[in-house]
Amino acid sequence: MLTKEVLPLYNREMEYLLCDLKNDTEDFMVSGKMGVVKYDDALSSETGPGRPVVETGTVLFAEVLGRTLSGRPLLSTRRLFRRIAWHRVRQMKQVNEPIEVKITEWNTGGLLTRIEGLRAFLPKAELLNRVNNFTELKENVGRRIHVLIERIDEAKNDLILSEREAWEMVNLREGALLDGTVKKIFPYGAQIRIGETNRSGLLHISNITRSRVTSVTDLFAVDEKVKVLVVKSIFPDKISLSIADLESEPGLFLTNKEKVFSEAEQMAKKYRQRLPAAIAASKPGMLPSSDLSFNEPAIYANWEWIKFEREPERANSPV
Repeated sequence: MLTKEVLPLYNREMEYLLCDLKNDTEDFMVSGKMGVVKYDDALSSETGPGRPVVETGTVLFAEVLGRTLSGRPLLSTRRLFRRIAWHRVRQMKQVNEPIEVKITEWNTGGLLTRIEGLRAFLPKAELLNRVNNFTELKENVGRRIHVLIERIDEAKNDLILSEREAWEMVNLREGALLDGTVKKIFPYGAQIRIGETNRSGLLHISNITRSRVTSVTDLFAVDEKVKVLVVKSIFPDKISLSIADLESEPGLFLTNKEKVFSEAEQMAKKYRQRLPAAIAASKPGMLPSSDLSFNEPAIYANWEWIKFEREPERANSPV
Protein backbone atom coordinates (compact mmCIF):
# COMPACT_ATOMS: atom_id res chain seq x y z
CA MET A 1 0.00 0.00 0.00
CA LEU A 2 1.47 3.33 -1.05
CA THR A 3 1.66 6.00 1.64
CA LYS A 4 -0.75 8.28 -0.23
CA GLU A 5 -3.34 5.47 -0.24
CA VAL A 6 -3.33 4.98 3.55
CA LEU A 7 -5.45 8.02 4.41
CA PRO A 8 -7.89 9.97 2.25
CA LEU A 9 -5.70 13.08 2.22
CA TYR A 10 -5.11 15.06 -0.95
CA ASN A 11 -5.21 18.72 -1.95
CA ARG A 12 -7.33 20.53 0.67
CA GLU A 13 -8.78 17.48 2.41
CA MET A 14 -6.23 17.82 5.23
CA GLU A 15 -8.01 20.99 6.44
CA TYR A 16 -11.32 19.13 6.55
CA LEU A 17 -9.98 16.02 8.28
CA LEU A 18 -7.48 17.57 10.72
CA CYS A 19 -8.83 18.00 14.25
CA ASP A 20 -7.31 20.32 16.84
CA LEU A 21 -8.49 18.78 20.11
CA LYS A 22 -7.86 22.02 21.99
CA ASN A 23 -10.08 24.24 19.83
CA ASP A 24 -12.62 22.48 17.61
CA THR A 25 -13.35 19.13 19.21
CA GLU A 26 -17.10 19.79 19.51
CA ASP A 27 -17.50 20.67 15.82
CA PHE A 28 -15.33 17.79 14.74
CA MET A 29 -16.79 14.96 16.83
CA VAL A 30 -20.02 14.43 14.89
CA SER A 31 -21.58 11.08 14.11
CA GLY A 32 -19.89 9.24 11.28
CA LYS A 33 -17.06 11.72 10.64
CA MET A 34 -13.53 10.43 10.24
CA GLY A 35 -10.34 12.41 10.58
CA VAL A 36 -6.84 12.86 11.94
CA VAL A 37 -5.91 14.27 15.34
CA LYS A 38 -3.56 17.24 15.14
CA TYR A 39 -0.10 16.44 16.54
CA ASP A 40 1.73 19.69 17.31
CA ASP A 41 5.19 18.14 17.48
CA ALA A 42 4.85 16.61 14.04
CA LEU A 43 3.53 19.87 12.53
CA SER A 44 6.24 22.08 14.04
CA SER A 45 9.02 23.49 11.88
CA GLU A 46 11.69 21.66 13.86
CA THR A 47 13.21 18.57 12.32
CA GLY A 48 12.98 15.29 14.18
CA PRO A 49 12.96 11.55 13.72
CA GLY A 50 10.29 10.30 11.35
CA ARG A 51 7.40 8.12 12.49
CA PRO A 52 5.54 5.49 10.49
CA VAL A 53 2.20 6.50 8.95
CA VAL A 54 0.58 3.54 10.69
CA GLU A 55 2.01 1.34 13.38
CA THR A 56 2.58 -2.37 12.93
CA GLY A 57 -0.57 -4.29 13.88
CA THR A 58 -3.02 -1.54 12.83
CA VAL A 59 -6.16 -2.96 11.21
CA LEU A 60 -7.00 -1.13 7.97
CA PHE A 61 -10.00 -1.45 5.69
CA ALA A 62 -8.71 -1.42 2.13
CA GLU A 63 -9.66 -2.16 -1.45
CA VAL A 64 -7.52 -4.26 -3.79
CA LEU A 65 -6.57 -2.10 -6.77
CA GLY A 66 -4.54 -4.74 -8.57
CA ARG A 67 -1.10 -6.28 -8.31
CA THR A 68 2.44 -4.98 -8.49
CA LEU A 69 4.96 -6.28 -11.03
CA SER A 70 6.22 -8.69 -8.38
CA GLY A 71 2.72 -10.09 -7.86
CA ARG A 72 1.90 -8.47 -4.52
CA PRO A 73 -1.64 -7.08 -4.04
CA LEU A 74 -1.83 -3.29 -4.37
CA LEU A 75 -4.15 -1.89 -1.70
CA SER A 76 -5.89 1.45 -1.09
CA THR A 77 -7.69 2.62 2.03
CA ARG A 78 -8.50 5.95 0.38
CA ARG A 79 -10.39 4.28 -2.46
CA LEU A 80 -12.54 2.32 -0.02
CA PHE A 81 -13.30 5.38 2.10
CA ARG A 82 -14.36 7.30 -1.00
CA ARG A 83 -16.63 4.46 -2.11
CA ILE A 84 -18.34 4.40 1.29
CA ALA A 85 -18.55 8.22 1.28
CA TRP A 86 -20.39 8.19 -2.06
CA HIS A 87 -22.76 5.58 -0.65
CA ARG A 88 -23.53 7.80 2.37
CA VAL A 89 -24.10 10.80 0.08
CA ARG A 90 -26.58 8.76 -1.98
CA GLN A 91 -28.42 7.98 1.26
CA MET A 92 -28.60 11.70 2.09
CA LYS A 93 -29.99 12.39 -1.37
CA GLN A 94 -32.65 9.73 -0.89
CA VAL A 95 -33.68 11.11 2.52
CA ASN A 96 -33.93 14.55 0.84
CA GLU A 97 -33.53 16.69 3.95
CA PRO A 98 -31.39 19.87 4.31
CA ILE A 99 -27.92 19.39 5.80
CA GLU A 100 -25.55 21.96 7.30
CA VAL A 101 -22.17 22.54 5.64
CA LYS A 102 -19.28 24.98 6.03
CA ILE A 103 -18.13 26.85 2.92
CA THR A 104 -14.38 26.33 2.49
CA GLU A 105 -13.55 27.75 -0.96
CA TRP A 106 -14.93 29.80 -3.83
CA ASN A 107 -14.42 30.17 -7.56
CA THR A 108 -15.99 32.23 -10.33
CA GLY A 109 -18.86 29.75 -10.68
CA GLY A 110 -19.90 29.37 -7.04
CA LEU A 111 -18.86 27.99 -3.65
CA LEU A 112 -17.13 24.78 -2.53
CA THR A 113 -17.53 22.65 0.58
CA ARG A 114 -17.06 19.06 1.79
CA ILE A 115 -19.67 16.41 2.50
CA GLU A 116 -18.33 13.16 3.96
CA GLY A 117 -14.93 14.35 2.75
CA LEU A 118 -16.12 14.63 -0.86
CA ARG A 119 -15.81 17.92 -2.68
CA ALA A 120 -19.23 19.49 -3.29
CA PHE A 121 -20.14 22.48 -5.46
CA LEU A 122 -22.79 25.13 -4.80
CA PRO A 123 -23.43 27.12 -8.02
CA LYS A 124 -24.13 30.85 -7.81
CA ALA A 125 -27.58 30.28 -9.30
CA GLU A 126 -28.47 28.01 -6.35
CA LEU A 127 -27.59 30.56 -3.66
CA LEU A 128 -30.47 32.01 -1.70
CA ASN A 129 -29.34 35.61 -2.18
CA ARG A 130 -28.04 36.92 -5.47
CA VAL A 131 -24.35 37.90 -5.58
CA ASN A 132 -23.41 40.87 -7.74
CA ASN A 133 -19.62 40.52 -7.77
CA PHE A 134 -16.76 38.25 -6.75
CA THR A 135 -16.23 40.17 -3.49
CA GLU A 136 -19.73 39.25 -2.30
CA LEU A 137 -19.14 35.66 -3.39
CA LYS A 138 -15.84 35.43 -1.48
CA GLU A 139 -17.49 36.74 1.71
CA ASN A 140 -19.42 33.46 1.93
CA VAL A 141 -16.24 31.50 2.74
CA GLY A 142 -16.42 30.31 6.35
CA ARG A 143 -20.22 30.55 6.56
CA ARG A 144 -22.33 27.64 7.75
CA ILE A 145 -25.43 27.20 5.61
CA HIS A 146 -28.09 24.59 4.97
CA VAL A 147 -28.10 22.96 1.57
CA LEU A 148 -29.90 20.21 -0.29
CA ILE A 149 -28.13 17.67 -2.47
CA GLU A 150 -29.47 18.37 -5.94
CA ARG A 151 -27.48 16.07 -8.22
CA ILE A 152 -24.97 13.22 -7.82
CA ASP A 153 -22.73 11.77 -10.53
CA GLU A 154 -20.01 9.60 -9.03
CA ALA A 155 -18.53 8.78 -12.44
CA LYS A 156 -17.88 12.48 -13.12
CA ASN A 157 -17.10 13.24 -9.46
CA ASP A 158 -19.98 15.72 -9.40
CA LEU A 159 -21.80 16.58 -6.18
CA ILE A 160 -24.07 19.59 -6.76
CA LEU A 161 -25.84 21.44 -3.93
CA SER A 162 -28.62 24.01 -3.63
CA GLU A 163 -29.12 26.50 -0.81
CA ARG A 164 -32.26 27.86 -2.47
CA GLU A 165 -34.07 24.52 -2.48
CA ALA A 166 -33.05 23.81 1.13
CA TRP A 167 -34.42 27.18 2.23
CA GLU A 168 -37.67 26.59 0.35
CA MET A 169 -38.09 23.16 1.92
CA VAL A 170 -37.71 24.56 5.45
CA ASN A 171 -39.43 27.95 5.12
CA LEU A 172 -42.04 27.53 2.42
CA ARG A 173 -43.92 24.54 3.78
CA GLU A 174 -47.60 25.19 4.18
CA GLY A 175 -48.22 26.58 7.66
CA ALA A 176 -44.82 28.25 8.06
CA LEU A 177 -44.94 31.67 9.76
CA LEU A 178 -42.64 34.26 8.19
CA ASP A 179 -41.59 37.85 8.79
CA GLY A 180 -41.99 40.02 5.73
CA THR A 181 -41.79 43.52 4.31
CA VAL A 182 -44.32 45.11 1.97
CA LYS A 183 -42.48 45.95 -1.28
CA LYS A 184 -45.29 46.74 -3.71
CA ILE A 185 -49.03 47.33 -3.47
CA PHE A 186 -51.45 46.30 -6.21
CA PRO A 187 -55.25 46.59 -6.53
CA TYR A 188 -55.44 42.81 -6.05
CA GLY A 189 -52.98 42.44 -3.15
CA ALA A 190 -49.42 43.12 -2.02
CA GLN A 191 -45.96 41.81 -2.79
CA ILE A 192 -44.19 40.73 0.41
CA ARG A 193 -40.44 40.26 0.61
CA ILE A 194 -39.63 37.34 2.90
CA GLY A 195 -37.17 38.15 5.68
CA GLU A 196 -33.85 39.52 4.40
CA THR A 197 -33.86 37.33 1.30
CA ASN A 198 -34.49 38.18 -2.34
CA ARG A 199 -37.59 35.97 -2.37
CA SER A 200 -41.09 37.40 -2.31
CA GLY A 201 -44.65 36.12 -2.27
CA LEU A 202 -48.12 37.40 -3.05
CA LEU A 203 -50.56 38.37 -0.33
CA HIS A 204 -53.78 38.25 -2.34
CA ILE A 205 -56.64 40.55 -1.37
CA SER A 206 -58.76 37.52 -0.49
CA ASN A 207 -56.10 36.39 2.04
CA ILE A 208 -55.69 39.72 3.84
CA THR A 209 -58.72 39.39 6.09
CA ARG A 210 -61.94 37.43 6.39
CA SER A 211 -63.89 40.70 6.16
CA ARG A 212 -64.52 42.84 3.07
CA VAL A 213 -61.57 44.87 1.75
CA THR A 214 -62.37 47.97 -0.32
CA SER A 215 -58.80 49.23 -0.88
CA VAL A 216 -55.44 47.51 -0.32
CA THR A 217 -53.62 50.86 -0.18
CA ASP A 218 -55.63 51.78 2.91
CA LEU A 219 -54.28 48.75 4.79
CA PHE A 220 -50.57 48.72 3.93
CA ALA A 221 -47.66 51.05 3.33
CA VAL A 222 -44.50 50.29 1.36
CA ASP A 223 -41.67 48.95 3.65
CA GLU A 224 -44.18 48.10 6.39
CA LYS A 225 -43.21 45.03 8.46
CA VAL A 226 -45.78 42.24 8.62
CA LYS A 227 -46.17 38.61 9.64
CA VAL A 228 -47.57 36.21 7.04
CA LEU A 229 -48.48 32.55 6.82
CA VAL A 230 -47.50 30.32 3.91
CA VAL A 231 -50.64 28.77 2.41
CA LYS A 232 -51.24 26.41 -0.47
CA SER A 233 -50.86 28.04 -3.87
CA ILE A 234 -52.76 27.05 -7.00
CA PHE A 235 -49.56 27.79 -8.95
CA PRO A 236 -46.71 25.34 -8.13
CA ASP A 237 -43.84 27.86 -8.49
CA LYS A 238 -45.55 30.76 -6.72
CA ILE A 239 -45.47 31.64 -3.02
CA SER A 240 -48.92 32.33 -1.62
CA LEU A 241 -49.19 34.17 1.70
CA SER A 242 -52.02 34.89 4.12
CA ILE A 243 -52.82 37.13 7.08
CA ALA A 244 -56.49 36.14 7.21
CA ASP A 245 -55.54 32.72 8.63
CA LEU A 246 -53.80 34.50 11.50
CA GLU A 247 -56.97 36.26 12.61
CA SER A 248 -58.58 34.93 15.79
CA GLU A 249 -61.85 36.46 14.62
CA PRO A 250 -63.02 37.64 11.16
CA GLY A 251 -62.02 41.22 10.32
CA LEU A 252 -59.62 41.63 13.27
CA PHE A 253 -56.83 42.82 10.94
CA LEU A 254 -58.93 45.84 9.94
CA THR A 255 -59.38 47.01 13.53
CA ASN A 256 -56.29 45.76 15.37
CA LYS A 257 -53.20 44.80 13.35
CA GLU A 258 -50.98 44.58 16.43
CA LYS A 259 -53.19 41.94 18.05
CA VAL A 260 -53.15 39.81 14.88
CA PHE A 261 -49.36 39.88 14.76
CA SER A 262 -48.98 39.26 18.51
CA GLU A 263 -51.19 36.16 18.22
CA ALA A 264 -49.51 35.00 15.00
CA GLU A 265 -47.47 32.18 16.55
CA GLN A 266 -50.50 30.70 18.29
CA MET A 267 -52.74 30.95 15.22
CA ALA A 268 -50.06 29.49 12.95
CA LYS A 269 -49.74 26.52 15.28
CA LYS A 270 -53.51 25.94 15.13
CA TYR A 271 -53.38 26.16 11.34
CA ARG A 272 -50.66 23.49 11.19
CA GLN A 273 -52.65 21.24 13.48
CA ARG A 274 -55.40 21.19 10.88
CA LEU A 275 -52.94 19.86 8.31
CA PRO A 276 -51.96 16.36 9.57
CA ALA A 277 -51.77 14.94 6.05
CA ALA A 278 -49.46 17.68 4.82
CA ILE A 279 -47.19 17.41 7.85
CA ALA A 280 -46.93 13.64 7.48
CA ALA A 281 -46.17 13.99 3.80
CA SER A 282 -43.22 16.28 4.55
CA LYS A 283 -41.48 13.59 6.60
CA PRO A 284 -39.43 10.92 4.84
CA GLY A 285 -41.14 7.56 4.89
CA MET A 286 -39.77 4.11 4.20
CA LEU A 287 -36.88 4.37 1.77
CA PRO A 288 -36.61 1.96 -1.16
CA SER A 289 -33.98 -0.56 -0.17
CA SER A 290 -32.94 -1.08 -3.78
CA ASP A 291 -31.84 2.55 -4.08
CA LEU A 292 -29.81 2.51 -0.87
CA SER A 293 -28.31 -0.96 -1.00
CA PHE A 294 -24.54 -1.21 -0.78
CA ASN A 295 -23.70 -3.94 -3.28
CA GLU A 296 -19.94 -3.65 -2.92
CA PRO A 297 -19.60 -5.92 0.18
CA ALA A 298 -19.52 -8.91 -2.13
CA ILE A 299 -16.21 -7.59 -3.49
CA TYR A 300 -14.45 -7.62 -0.12
CA ALA A 301 -13.35 -11.00 1.17
CA ASN A 302 -13.60 -10.17 4.88
CA TRP A 303 -16.69 -7.94 4.85
CA GLU A 304 -18.92 -10.52 6.53
CA TRP A 305 -16.19 -11.44 8.97
CA ILE A 306 -15.83 -7.91 10.36
CA LYS A 307 -19.03 -7.24 12.26
CA PHE A 308 -19.49 -5.11 15.39
CA GLU A 309 -22.33 -5.65 17.82
CA ARG A 310 -23.19 -4.06 21.16
CA GLU A 311 -23.54 -6.48 24.06
CA PRO A 312 -24.98 -5.67 27.52
CA GLU A 313 -21.89 -6.95 29.38
CA ARG A 314 -19.20 -5.51 27.11
CA ALA A 315 -20.52 -2.37 25.46
CA ASN A 316 -17.92 -1.91 22.70
CA SER A 317 -16.63 -5.41 22.09
CA PRO A 318 -16.12 -6.45 18.46
CA VAL A 319 -17.61 -9.83 17.55
